[in-house]
Amino acid sequence: MAIASDSGNSLDRLMPMKLTRKIRLDRIGSVTTPAKLGPIVEVSPECVAEEGSVIVGRVLNESKLYGEVELPTGRKARIVRGNLLVGALGARQALHGYMGDVPATLATGDVISFLNMAGVMGLCHSFNRDVGPPINLEVIGQVTRNGQALNIRDYGLPRVEALRPDGPPIVLVMGTCMNAGKTMVAGELIRVLSHAGVRIAAGKLSGVAALRDPLVMADNGAVATASFLDCGLSSTVRTKDLAPVARSIIAHLEESDPDLIILEMGDGIIGGYNVGSLLMDDGIMARTRARILCANDLVGAWGAVQYLEKFEKPPHVISGPVTDNTVGTNYVNRELKLRCANARNSPLELVRHVSEVAGITVELGA
Repeated sequence: MAIASDSGNSLDRLMPMKLTRKIRLDRIGSVTTPAKLGPIVEVSPECVAEEGSVIVGRVLNESKLYGEVELPTGRKARIVRGNLLVGALGARQALHGYMGDVPATLATGDVISFLNMAGVMGLCHSFNRDVGPPINLEVIGQVTRNGQALNIRDYGLPRVEALRPDGPPIVLVMGTCMNAGKTMVAGELIRVLSHAGVRIAAGKLSGVAALRDPLVMADNGAVATASFLDCGLSSTVRTKDLAPVARSIIAHLEESDPDLIILEMGDGIIGGYNVGSLLMDDGIMARTRARILCANDLVGAWGAVQYLEKFEKPPHVISGPVTDNTVGTNYVNRELKLRCANARNSPLELVRHVSEVAGITVELGA
């Protein structure tokens, strides 16, 4: 059973598709990974405009600033005009990227945009000029399998109603916004603790789909990884309550018998990806032993602490660019009265802080 609830168009995609044809793809976006596509797919000109629909488009233009697609292998490939590219419909609300949504209707010949490197597609409403205008695609059709329209949520992890209270402890990594150092922090925690003999599973709970962050976690020693993409979601913009998604990810990670689970909450605690809903779930919070906040600057750190205290979930440790030198660390220690450490400059100190808060006994050495 997929995590995402069915929309009003779901009955449409369950009807057998007619007039299909086979197409050889040039680029396969990693957002389609749950469906395990091959290079040749069956495509119908009939499209169901709903989140997760697997769509083939012909590339109409190129981009020097945001012109690569992440493949199911995790490797990136340049997008060339004329490529037949497959992705999935979804929404994005990136402060430093694109803002877009799933179109209300979709037909062959319509133009949609490439919203993120994994191949999330939709109507682009706004973009940050640092990444430039998006790559646009002419819709060719929707991928079908056994006569049915393909949607990545049909391949999602099963729903989990409640976590077991005696499961491995959880460390949450959250941030003030995208590019605040969350994945760096998660990766260094995994690397150092894995070297010390701690068996770690890791996941990403929110954001827009891509394999990059789970691959960083695996590269640093995580014995298992998972993300909301494994729940059949192209992003978490339209998922108002992320707790069921998080529970499914956590339960899946528990199958690897970890000593500790490290979870990254993508984007910022304030934003369009519904991160705050996770902080309201009693079951997840009961298992959480440490909350790490990544911030870019002093105002962000101060404001995030105030915001989290409203939920009665203040951070235990602060990291990210705000801790790049003693200007930030002195302020955090003196004014916010919180522990802090930089993942790049002082990974052992960061791990010591987190271990003490979480009650993890581990020998880290000098």
